[in-house]
Amino acid sequence: MPKNVVNPEFLPILEKMPSFDGLSGRSLPEVREIFLTSVRLIEGRPLPDVETQEVYVPGPAGAPDVRVVTYRPRERRPNAPAMVYIHGGGLVSGHPEVDDPKCQLLASKMGFVIVSVDYRLAPEVKYPGAIEDCYAVLKWVHENAQTLGINRQKVAVAGESAGGGLSAALSLLARDRKEYSLAYQLLIYPMLDDRTATKVDPAPDFGEFVWTRSANKYAWEAYLGASAGGADTPAYAAAARAKDLSGLPPTFIGVGSMDLFLCEDLDYARRLMAAGVPTEVSVVPGAYHVFDMFVPDAELSVRFMDNYCAGLKRTLGL
Repeated sequence: MPKNVVNPEFLPILEKMPSFDGLSGRSLPEVREIFLTSVRLIEGRPLPDVETQEVYVPGPAGAPDVRVVTYRPRERRPNAPAMVYIHGGGLVSGHPEVDDPKCQLLASKMGFVIVSVDYRLAPEVKYPGAIEDCYAVLKWVHENAQTLGINRQKVAVAGESAGGGLSAALSLLARDRKEYSLAYQLLIYPMLDDRTATKVDPAPDFGEFVWTRSANKYAWEAYLGASAGGADTPAYAAAARAKDLSGLPPTFIGVGSMDLFLCEDLDYARRLMAAGVPTEVSVVPGAYHVFDMFVPDAELSVRFMDNYCAGLKRTLGL
């Protein structure tokens, strides 16, 4: 796909980005350094009206505590909405600080108490390590609602890329375990289907920039500990594998028109709607993977965030 179809505001940063292609031929430290190199391109400044704190919360049974970073407006309000935020990084890299600018902005703009999860990464810890860490944090948020000053009925889950996939899986897990509820799932270009670029190949022009087919295959196999696209991938690992999507919380799915995940995200949205789940979809023209993280001030990035913030406000009654 020629670069002339990329939105002009997203082009300059694209020239500086490292390639995620060929990850399978690299060592794990090299893979993580590629991700960190791209993260260093993100500029963010602390917002004075947001308080940030590092906390360790009880992990899953027999597992270590989970580090989280909390963001909350300094001006406290009772019964605030809460958000469990899950970072991206292809399941093999990343940490909550990657999303520092976005989480600070959401806390400031929306009044959310945000708890961002530092889940265990693959391949050192394979499925279900990451999703169980996220569930442990959801449990902690609900069980400490009074201390946190939040409303248990207004807990949302959100994440981008691999974090979007984990958010979708967390919504399935919460629905099925029936212990803790979620009021909304915000899935930002989510990584939902291990079959993409293996059993199911999207149009050849999708995924040419940033997150590619080979990177996707590498990441899924690191997480699953098996070949991507196999017959037995659990739905709590890859949410697109779920047979039944009924009973899930209202959903926003957003993705760029040039993203490798476009087809799987649109298919998941279609299936959510067919299952009776209120679902809003936003496809951003001329946008590649993680466009809004790298160019947050672009007109389309601002409009994208405004769209999902409007969905959160409407659904949570803010």
